[in-house]
Amino acid sequence: MAIYKERNFADRRQAANEAKKALLEKFKARPAADDPAVLARQAERKAAAEARARREAERLAEKRQKAEQEEREAAERAAAAEAAARAEAEEREQSEKDLVARLLADEAARKAKRDARYAARKARQK
Repeated sequence: MAIYKERNFADRRQAANEAKKALLEKFKARPAADDPAVLARQAERKAAAEARARREAERLAEKRQKAEQEEREAAERAAAAEAAARAEAEEREQSEKDLVARLLADEAARKAKRDARYAARKARQK
């Protein structure tokens, strides 16, 4: 069984000071801004950022083209539907005109028959 070691204030203070010194050494050991390794990492990051921006721009352009294509197709479908509706309306109007013309022709034929019967009856009475 492990024996609990009670640490006093001085031990804790010394440990904190050692940790601070370690952090300071780590900070001081950091390479300078003009170090070739740092410059190389910065260049890599810049290149990656530019490539990411380029890919994003390409995706946006592709998305815009796709949206424009869909918009054109929708407009074409709407125009085709409108043309079909117009053709159907014209066809319906033409069939109504034909029906009216047939009805008028039938009415004229009936009237002509009636007038002929009337004329025949008048001719017989004289």
